[in-house]
Amino acid sequence: MPVTLGLGLLFLLGTRAAWFFTIDDAYITFRYSDNLAQGHGPVWNVGEDPVEGFTNFLWMLWHTPFAWLGLDLAFVAKVTSFAAGAVALVLLVRHCHRRYGVVSAIVAGGAYAVFVPTYFHITGGLETMAFAALLLRVVIVGLRAVDGRPVRAWEPPLLLVLAGMLRPEGVLAALPAFAAWLWTNRRDRAAWLWTGGAAVAGGAYFAWRWAYYGHAFPNTFYVKFGNVDAGRIWLETTVPVLLPLLMCTLLLLLRKETRWPGVVLTATVGATYLTYVVSGPTMDYLHRFAYHAFPVLCLAAGLAAGSLRRRWLASGAGAVAVGWVAVTGVQAPDLALIANYGPDLARAHVPIGRGLADAAVPPALRSLAVNDAGAMPYYSRWTTIDFIGLNDEPIAHRTEDPTTRVTGARPTVIVVRSYDPGVPADAYGLDVGEATRGYEHLGTVQMREGYYCQLFALPEWADAVRVPVMAAVDKAQATYDPGRYEDTVDRWLDRLRPW
Repeated sequence: MPVTLGLGLLFLLGTRAAWFFTIDDAYITFRYSDNLAQGHGPVWNVGEDPVEGFTNFLWMLWHTPFAWLGLDLAFVAKVTSFAAGAVALVLLVRHCHRRYGVVSAIVAGGAYAVFVPTYFHITGGLETMAFAALLLRVVIVGLRAVDGRPVRAWEPPLLLVLAGMLRPEGVLAALPAFAAWLWTNRRDRAAWLWTGGAAVAGGAYFAWRWAYYGHAFPNTFYVKFGNVDAGRIWLETTVPVLLPLLMCTLLLLLRKETRWPGVVLTATVGATYLTYVVSGPTMDYLHRFAYHAFPVLCLAAGLAAGSLRRRWLASGAGAVAVGWVAVTGVQAPDLALIANYGPDLARAHVPIGRGLADAAVPPALRSLAVNDAGAMPYYSRWTTIDFIGLNDEPIAHRTEDPTTRVTGARPTVIVVRSYDPGVPADAYGLDVGEATRGYEHLGTVQMREGYYCQLFALPEWADAVRVPVMAAVDKAQATYDPGRYEDTVDRWLDRLRPW
């Protein structure tokens, strides 16, 4: 109990410190949830062919009733992830304590709680924490089966389906633990019945997705998958951050007592990370994709330390593992950027979106092209071309390049990023000069040091757009860290200080 309470207090403080943060990509999912809640289906643009620009169907579905109620979906996502993160902490401490005692529990729970990225993945708005907690539960169920302890026959198949609905690679990640359970229960008729039911449910979901969206995989898959060089860099970056936890996982394979749990844990981590090695994940802020298996690695560290018979050795090994991730967590290269990202988004993308919603532009002409297709499309509810391609089928499938796509649609408003106050020549493959020819430049909105939004509108709607957008921006700029644009930890800490 004291261990759980102490770690729980640290968990609360960490969540409070990261509460400002919501990632722009979360608003992509929220837009789909909102459209579904309004009766339009899970679509990006109402009235257009559906495109699957998200990879977290279950997360999108979870937020739909809250969207129907008119609640703040970012807040709902934070509370949901906090609950999932708390459950993960309890699972780690309880499983390790029952298996090997207090040292094992402290190592597993401690590694999880001292890793600073944990808290930004709670508050970021995406499914990262929910998926990590779900995968941890799948693994613990698999370990129970390997240890010969009872497992409810319906739980592993249900978890497998939920994992696949929460993220496309979820089935692959959960498969080793599920296979361990099924093998140990291969003579149990109920296990096969539930597995058959899961196969039917999962197959029906996959078939519906394919029929509804027209493709076997989400649109993001076609934008990102296959960049093996980026995947190699991702792996080379990730391994040093988690090195002691990875070594503890492999250590379990060397001893007869822990070999089969080690097989389940190693296979789970390997299966989870394989997808990212072959795809080169983008938006990997604070080791987001590695975090999917992070609680599993914490579990492995706790079990490895606990299995050491000499208490001093277990404590020493555990201290190294916990201390290592505590240091690598605060040394993340993008920590300062992410720690200040929430206020930065709130004074740039969010007010631009809100201002567009208030603009006196007829509904039929409310069209937008943007590269940061999150908060701006969500708050504006304008028909949007995402010229990165995550939510745009022609660009994702390379039937049109961004410039051709935007110039052909000729949206009323175009917003592009720049890394200085000047208008850039290119933005994510968009020829800015060509795409904005004949448009009026409305102004420049600074998000942070080295990141600006350049706003353009068709001349006939320039004033109708400029007035509400710039009014919303001016108000937000005066509210969120006014005058401070630097990416520093000090700016983050200044917001946390009560004095």
